[in-house]
Amino acid sequence: MTASPGLGTPQLAAPELLRSVFRRHAAGVAVITARGAKPVGFTATSLTSVAAEPPLLSFGAGTGSSSWPVLAEAEYVGVHILGEHQRELAATFARSGVDRFAEPTSWRTGPEGVPLLDGVLAWLVCRVVARVPAGDHRLGLAEVVAGDPAGAGRPLLYHQGRFNALRD
Repeated sequence: MTASPGLGTPQLAAPELLRSVFRRHAAGVAVITARGAKPVGFTATSLTSVAAEPPLLSFGAGTGSSSWPVLAEAEYVGVHILGEHQRELAATFARSGVDRFAEPTSWRTGPEGVPLLDGVLAWLVCRVVARVPAGDHRLGLAEVVAGDPAGAGRPLLYHQGRFNALRD
């Protein structure tokens, strides 16, 4: 750690600094899915609404992830907003080396053949319009083509390295 010029506070190396700061940033939890020879998906806290017209969103995907080879070619993706009752589902899709779509994961094939997870707060099917290089990730930019916002429950959050619920 080094001192910041003029601030007198210790600073971490840039990658650890970014991680440390974003651990303090509460983020909604989503799962991004895509159709391949086998369905793929991953837990994302990088989901962002980009524009209303046309309806665009973005998400970050690691190029070293097991999902990336399918995501790199997918024309459509599923975007699932998880509820506080889905901590285990979020953990499953964050884990490496497991079949994320095996039991107990409940899912079905949705519009454009995209795997859709059951019981989520909301879901979207989006057409990928760009993949922008961003370090060891790609920023996916996608246009909404279908969805359902009518799931019941409260959102799942990610904060301080853990999945959390909103407090009243």
